[in-house]
Amino acid sequence: MFADSLFESQWSTQSHRGWTTLLSFVLQALAVSGLLLLPLLYTQALPKLLLMGQLVAPTPPPGPPPTVSQPARNRVPSNMLGDALLTPARIPSVVADLNETEVPPAPDLSNGPWVPGGTGGPGGRSALTNLLGSGLTPLPPQPAPVVVLTRVSHMMEGNLVHRVQPDYPVLARQARVQGAVILRAVISRDGRIENLQVLSGHPMLVPAAMDAVRQWRYRPYVLNDQPVEVETQVTVNFILSGG
Repeated sequence: MFADSLFESQWSTQSHRGWTTLLSFVLQALAVSGLLLLPLLYTQALPKLLLMGQLVAPTPPPGPPPTVSQPARNRVPSNMLGDALLTPARIPSVVADLNETEVPPAPDLSNGPWVPGGTGGPGGRSALTNLLGSGLTPLPPQPAPVVVLTRVSHMMEGNLVHRVQPDYPVLARQARVQGAVILRAVISRDGRIENLQVLSGHPMLVPAAMDAVRQWRYRPYVLNDQPVEVETQVTVNFILSGG
């Protein structure tokens, strides 16, 4: 009897433990499932931003300018097609009279008044001449152009009043260099040498010849009682003594 009651109490205890364990497992499973399904039920959205100001719609672009409609012109039919004159389709029964005004005759400009705004008269005198009258002083005559005459050296030797002999260069003497140096110059109206140029000659002899000729003086050449400039050609000979 005692053994039966003891076996029955053990079976009852084990049965209660089994149900408790099963119930605990079910509750834990429900809790885990709820935690997993909760994010799916409540989705997290981005926070709404508060606008600090009011949105203003942009100003619409201006429309095209209004078109001004021009009044229709009454087109008069013409018999001209380009440069050709066409025959009219019908001849009008009544021809309108045209009152043409006569063209006034041209004014007589022989005795004035002349063309408005003009500056001259029929006699060819300008308005400036009419205002100033005949008391205008004539312009001074232009000076006569300077005539440059070409003369060779032997024709101008008679007008030479001061001649300077050139010094023989030392290097040319030592090198036994001799010969003629031909120069071209302009004799001014006061007889001086101007625009002296070399035509030919040894380079060792040219400087001495030019220095000497620059000091020459001529009698001015007179043409029509006026001294004029004359172009001349000068030959300076360098000859070694005993050569």
